[in-house]
Amino acid sequence: YLPSDGRLAGCTVFITGASRGIGKAIALKAAKDGANIVIAAKTAQPHPKLLGTIYTAAEEIEAVGGKALPCIVDVRDEQQINAAVEKAIKQFGGIDILVNNASAISLTNTLDTPTKRLDLMMNVNTRGTYLASKACIPYLKKSKVAHILNISPPLNLNPIWFKQHCAYTIAKYGMSMYVLGMAEEFKGEIAVNALWPKTAIHTAAMDMLGGPGIESQCRKVDIIADAAYSIFQKPKSFTGNFVIDEGILKEEGIENFDVYAIKPGHPLQPDFFLDEYPEAVSKKMESTGAVPEFKEEKPQPQPKPRSGAVEETFRIVKDSLSDDVVKATQAVYLFELSGEDGGTWFLDLKSKGGNVGYGEPSDQADVVMSMTTDDFVKMFSGKLKPTMAFMSGKLKIKGNMALAIKLEKLMNQMNARL
Repeated sequence: YLPSDGRLAGCTVFITGASRGIGKAIALKAAKDGANIVIAAKTAQPHPKLLGTIYTAAEEIEAVGGKALPCIVDVRDEQQINAAVEKAIKQFGGIDILVNNASAISLTNTLDTPTKRLDLMMNVNTRGTYLASKACIPYLKKSKVAHILNISPPLNLNPIWFKQHCAYTIAKYGMSMYVLGMAEEFKGEIAVNALWPKTAIHTAAMDMLGGPGIESQCRKVDIIADAAYSIFQKPKSFTGNFVIDEGILKEEGIENFDVYAIKPGHPLQPDFFLDEYPEAVSKKMESTGAVPEFKEEKPQPQPKPRSGAVEETFRIVKDSLSDDVVKATQAVYLFELSGEDGGTWFLDLKSKGGNVGYGEPSDQADVVMSMTTDDFVKMFSGKLKPTMAFMSGKLKIKGNMALAIKLEKLMNQMNARL
């Protein structure tokens, strides 16, 4: 880990969404130096599904040597932001660092994103970041440290990152565009940067998105906390950067990244918006109809089906078919599976009673899904969410996306039986 050196002692750090996850991890890292932390988050009463409130976070911060000011702040409410800033000034005399971490996520496509979810993402991510920045800037200008850090991605305009969750991407990219604009606007006065993880980070949000077992593919929140700490040490001239956690820590001389892994040695899930994994990227490019230049053609042999996990999965799926499921779905799915027990399988949820089998379906397939047999079994048993599989390039989908999403909903109902 990156050692703390006490340089943030007495600094006041205002962090949105600091009651858990990445926000709290950044708070604790600064608190170890003896920093003052303003916890600007909305969980005051314990949440039924999510651990932590602003008060439990405050206790943890004080336990490691920091001073905490818990404030109930929903970043959609300008008055709550302004009230928290006023309290911070009254208690600590200034604000040195602002971390815009509060975010809402919904990885849904256009027709599946209710207006309420769209408004939530735009109002928390884009508008909330703007309002928190605006409220803190007059005080940041007076600070010797003066940093704004947005937890948001580099601006990657590859269409793959817009295709499946346009609204979420725009809401997050809005946060990143403030980095471009404000870094220039406040040059020499305030450093404004973005920080994004190279891999998935294990938080309550990731558990909800990735499902059970996702944590072994994640790194701990500590890597983001260390990267943020490293940025806060830099002068005001370090501004307008889109920092990736691993990159800045390598510059700090860190070589062993296993300490940050939940399960050292286990393959890591690459994070959204980063095109660094040629194999995953080539799959993504193909799914947008492009032909990647760096991909070698590998002929896919079609082995005969053997008794294995794939056949067993299809047997269980067949047992759970009903006229209701068929009526609700009305689609034929084709699975092109590579690896052991691979080959072409189909799931017919169009004809009466439904059907599954090896080979081609009698009707034209509405959706073609390509993946390895291992990932197929994981997907149907709930260990791998189709959304995550698609985003990381493990799953390639051709055809009707809305029907592919219907299958995801169906899988959730089947998972109990698999």
